[in-house]
Order: sequence, then C-alpha cells, then structure tokens
Amino acid sequence: MKTLLAFVALTICCFSYSQDYPVKPIRLVVPYSPGGPVDIVGRIVAQKLTPALSQQVIVDNRAGGGGNLAVEIVAKSAADGYTLLMGANGTNAINPGLYPHLAVDPARELAPITMIASSPMILVVHPTLSAHSVKEFVALAKSKPGAINFASSGNGSTAHLASELLKSMTGINIVHVPYKGAGPALTDLVGGQVQTMITGVSSTLPYVKGGRLRPLAVSSDKRLAILPDVPALAEEVAGYEVNTWYGVFAPVQTPRPIIDKLNRTLASLFATADARERLAALGAEPVTMPPEQFAAAIHKETVKWAKVIKNAGVRPE
Repeated sequence: MKTLLAFVALTICCFSYSQDYPVKPIRLVVPYSPGGPVDIVGRIVAQKLTPALSQQVIVDNRAGGGGNLAVEIVAKSAADGYTLLMGANGTNAINPGLYPHLAVDPARELAPITMIASSPMILVVHPTLSAHSVKEFVALAKSKPGAINFASSGNGSTAHLASELLKSMTGINIVHVPYKGAGPALTDLVGGQVQTMITGVSSTLPYVKGGRLRPLAVSSDKRLAILPDVPALAEEVAGYEVNTWYGVFAPVQTPRPIIDKLNRTLASLFATADARERLAALGAEPVTMPPEQFAAAIHKETVKWAKVIKNAGVRPE
C-alpha cells in the first residue's frame, strides 16, 4: 500500500510539475560558435519557443572539444527541463565513434526530445574536372587513383565522412584535404586548389548557379525541388544517403511529461509556413518526430558513422 501511495504521489507531482513548466527562463546550449547552421537553427528554436512557453529561451554558445563540451554541460545539468542542448549529427551520432574517451556518452546521458530539421548535402566538382555525372566521376577516380583531392570542413566532419562513405561504397581512392571550416574549403574548391567536395547545399548554391562549381548529385535519397535536374547520389550508388540534422535534447532523467510537452510544442511550431521558410534559407526542412523515433534514428546513424570512422582510420583533429 505504501509503495502504491508513493507511486500515485510521484505521478501527481510529475503531472503538476509539467503543467506548471516552465516557470523560469530556459537555457539552450549550442555546441558551436555563433553564425554556423547549428547556432542559426538554435536561435530559431529559441525565438519560437519563447512566446509559446511564455518564458525566455536563452541561447548559450559553448564551443569546444568538437561540440563535446556543450554535451557534457547539458548532461551534467539538473534534469528539470531548464537546460537543453541544441544537438546535431556531429555531436550526437559522429563524435561517439570519433573520440575514444568521451567524458559523456550522449546516448546514455541525454534524452532526445525531437529532431527539428534535416538538410541534404551536395557533391560538387570544379568545372575543370572532366566528370559530368557520378558515374563519370567514379570512373575517373578509378582510372587515376590518388590523383583527385577532396576538401572538407575538418577531420571527422560530416563533409569528410560523407566522402569517406562514398569512397568505401564505390571503391575509389581520392585524397582528403581538411580545412578549418566549410568557408575556406569552398574558397579553395572554387579556386581549383582541390577538385571536389560534399558540402551543404545552401552555401554551395550560389557557386552552382554561377557556373563556378558543377553539381553531380545531392546526398539525400531523393532529388531536391530547388535542384530538380541534379540526381540523388542513391540513383548511382544504391543505399547512399547522408543528411545533416539538428535536434533538441535534455538531461536523461528529465521527467517524461516535460519531454512530451516540449516535443508537442516544437512539433507544432515547426509545422508552420514561417518555420519552413526560415529553414529553407539554410537548405533544410522541418522534421519532427516522437522521442523514441528520434532515439532510433540517432542509434542507426551512430552505428553507421562508427563503421565509416573505423574503416577509414579517421582521427579527431
């Protein structure tokens, strides 16, 4: 009887707590510096949640350790819904396989709330490269092993691993040239210092439209409305799919009613035309889902990238 009463009391307490939540400002920790895509999505989340929850949602940029610092800060915060993480595939799916001794395991110590958005990437080449399709690119790379250089935004970045995945799935040998960010990498690609790159659509589109880079394929499993004549990579390389995604997390012991309230609220906010338009500027589209579905998607990605990292011998910078 005492156990039953305790359970009923706890249930009532949690329900009441979630009904009142939030009663003070919420901190949204972003694992990177201001200005990047994760930060921009985080600010959209904060701007939309603030009026919806009638409490200020404050963005707190905590760059460091490839995003691991922010993950640790949130995981070790009070599990009360007032400290959240603006996570991404890098922090939550790639880093566990990239860093051998993480202080925090995001899969065990963070509770997924919902994915917010997903963004495909694009395989582009410098116009001097003779390949005009994925098939021609693969054939050229096989005919000249080690002769083609590919840029990335850094060792272990999504851009790097997307190309490593393509290498492993096609058997080509192209050489990695890491940069400190997508900006410098794109500059050298446009200048012809490197020949190819898989990178974000939004930052690359102006160069594609200006004829300074040639698009070969997008990394999603289907073509994009904004580039209807550019095939999906999966059309030539069956099973290939890479997307950059963004999502919100809480410390693992956060009460489920709070997780559910945030999930419902975010799903509603990002179903609007305004959210779609704002994300489209980043080359992304809204994608929300229940916490369990989000957790399953992260697990699948974590296994996938750990295999790519191990097979390619990738090490963090």
